[in-house]
Amino acid sequence: MARIAIAGFQHETNSFGIGRAGLAEFEMADSWPALLTGDDVISGTRGMNLPIAGFAATASQAGAALHPILWCAAEPSGPVTDQAFDTIAGRILDGLRSAGPLDALFLDLHGAMITDSHTDGEGALLERLRAALGPSLPIAVSLDMHANVSARMAKLADVICIYKTYPHLDMAETGARCWHRLQPLLKGSRPAKAFRSSSILIPLHAQNTGAEPARGLYAALPDDPDEHVEMAVGFTAGDTPDVGASVLAYAPSQARADAQADAALQRLQAARDAFDTSLARPAQAVAEAMTMSGDGPVILADVQDNPGAGASSDTTGLLRALVDARATGVLLGLMHDPLLAEQAHAAGVGAIVEGALGGRSGLPDDHPFAGRFRVQTISDGNVAYSGAMYGGGIATLGPSCVLHVEDTQADVTVVVTSIRNQCLDLAQFTHFGLQPQQARIVVVKSTAHFRADFEPIAARVIPVAAPGLFPCEPPYARKDAKGSPNQSAKNGAPSVRSGLR
Repeated sequence: MARIAIAGFQHETNSFGIGRAGLAEFEMADSWPALLTGDDVISGTRGMNLPIAGFAATASQAGAALHPILWCAAEPSGPVTDQAFDTIAGRILDGLRSAGPLDALFLDLHGAMITDSHTDGEGALLERLRAALGPSLPIAVSLDMHANVSARMAKLADVICIYKTYPHLDMAETGARCWHRLQPLLKGSRPAKAFRSSSILIPLHAQNTGAEPARGLYAALPDDPDEHVEMAVGFTAGDTPDVGASVLAYAPSQARADAQADAALQRLQAARDAFDTSLARPAQAVAEAMTMSGDGPVILADVQDNPGAGASSDTTGLLRALVDARATGVLLGLMHDPLLAEQAHAAGVGAIVEGALGGRSGLPDDHPFAGRFRVQTISDGNVAYSGAMYGGGIATLGPSCVLHVEDTQADVTVVVTSIRNQCLDLAQFTHFGLQPQQARIVVVKSTAHFRADFEPIAARVIPVAAPGLFPCEPPYARKDAKGSPNQSAKNGAPSVRSGLR
């Protein structure tokens, strides 16, 4: 019976994003559960669409003895603090040292973590773990599609499996694949591997695997028992030398692994101009949405203010465009504003509160939306996800409310939260008694994850470039001759340089 330690430590770091991720951010619940230790790692994630849940379920069914150590994740933001990184890495190391004899280690990581001291957080973590475990103990790792994979990560992990869908509907499935890929290693066989990095920077809203070319690129990846190819499309807001798309190939021989990696990279490079990077301006998007009539609402995706990519989730550019255009039948979520949510809770349902909504991102072209708002609903913000991506989990929004914008000729209703949370599930509206299917326009602060739950009800989806701390408009970044991103943090956002190359 194989005895396998399992742990998870996830953060997607936006170098230009809001705040930093300290230990408290990993300990709290937000989009995902609070920090879990020991047996709670398994019971607290069971049935969820998470890699560690998929690995644990598949390994347990196969008769493996699991030694769960720790699992945690923090909402995407600016860099992880050294204290948080060192503390969590240290707890994983302590758990491994006290675990007794082990046959392997499984790690549920993201692949785009940056800390105060490490541009390659996962590589630094793997280096510490490998030093403690020695060179021979098999380490299997699951990574997000948006990983900025480093050569160090590829070298230190014996096998890496990467999500193949965006929205990420296959996170648990990826964990299960890690179990299957671990089997040859448990029997003493180590496949050859080849790693190829690319200078291609693909805006996240163009990475949707429900459309070409991403759909075809992932469908073409070999996925056989004896050889497989993994592809990460990268996280463009990570300002590190490793930013960009990459491929990993595993095969019985080095020649075969090299050939598969080269072929996958060639397909990726050939497809670079096929990615749809277009974005509408706020006024243009609102005007188009107001002229449309059909079955279901028009979804306006506020792609650059996505808290799931480290943005503040409180910019007001799209809200202003809706009010200026006198748009009606509008639902908007999720707007992060703890102060106004507190004010609404104190006032109660039916009350009119006066204040400033959002607009605290620090961006020079963003400012609070001042007005009067009618309190329609208040809630503790514990929302049970119902969609395919996060179903089975709880969105922890903190004290939340529904506010209707008063004193305008527009009809706009806003869901306001105390904890940043990406709007990707219909339950984030229906929990509050709102019916997005019946709205005329639905605004979601999300880049692509919303598509899994909202696209089936939509008459049309329009990605919009309103101000936000997660830049999606190419051209916006370029690696210099030494391979380092040529970016500037002026005003909290990368400078506009070049996009897909």
